[in-house]
Amino acid sequence: MSGFTWTGKRVLVTGGAGFLGSFVVDALHARGVEDVFVPRSRDYNLVDREACKRVLADARPDIVFHLAAKVGGIGANRENPGLFLFENAMMGLQLIEECRLAKVKKTIITGTICAYPKFAPIPFKEEDLWNGYPEETNAPYGIAKKLLLVQSQAYRDQYGLDSIVLFPVNLYGPRDNFDLKSSHVIPAMIRKFLTAREQHAPTVTLWGDGTPTREFLYVEDAAEGLVLAAERYDSSDPVNLGSGEEIAIRDLATTIAKATGYTGDIVWDTSQPNGQPGRRLDVTRARERFGFTAKTSLPEGLAKTVAWYIQHPQAS
Repeated sequence: MSGFTWTGKRVLVTGGAGFLGSFVVDALHARGVEDVFVPRSRDYNLVDREACKRVLADARPDIVFHLAAKVGGIGANRENPGLFLFENAMMGLQLIEECRLAKVKKTIITGTICAYPKFAPIPFKEEDLWNGYPEETNAPYGIAKKLLLVQSQAYRDQYGLDSIVLFPVNLYGPRDNFDLKSSHVIPAMIRKFLTAREQHAPTVTLWGDGTPTREFLYVEDAAEGLVLAAERYDSSDPVNLGSGEEIAIRDLATTIAKATGYTGDIVWDTSQPNGQPGRRLDVTRARERFGFTAKTSLPEGLAKTVAWYIQHPQAS
């Protein structure tokens, strides 16, 4: 997208009031974008086709970031497989179709790391996306999001729709969801360790055996990656967004315990699932195609996240 400028652009950010979306909105404002439309789900239920049509009529965007999603950790995925499949697929399919009809100039769509096969070779390369079935506990969500990649590619081929699909790794940071019933691993651990510290609990119990590895991307870095891609990238080839570094869950727990000041013991509940055995992305394509590299180290990002949660306990 040579010669791209944000000047005069109207931007719609679905999910813009959420975790990642709020930082995308911040990144847009930092670039001088004045007209950013952030729909709320109570006003626009994007699972409904008419709501998709209405939000585009109301926002009249040049550029759309589709970040709205039904998401959660292993427990939430296990309890809501049908809901996560249906709502994520319907939101994306219908919104992208309405973007086509409304002649939106560019659409940026987020996939999910959960779309990768359970036993994909590490690091995950974009060309491995179709080489196997995703990890069972989050496969419905992952497949729903992968469907949007197929739609993006098909619409570019048939209609010339300028849409791109990025696959962020596990995100964390301030403003995350700290509800233990639906949160991801980092906010859940932060909350558990801080609560245990306050209550002087001798142990904290965590799911699985601690052996799986995960890669994490600080949310502000992810938002910067999405906005850079909007400015510089024009292809429906999927692109990973990550830090390119992995850590075992057991080591992550030790790091977070230290960051929260918890000094008790960690107990692993091996009756609970581990999830995918390992996750680390090949982040070459993002660096080469639109110049994105993560800036925030895990210790630095965790310190910022813990500090934010201590100041915003209502996030629970």
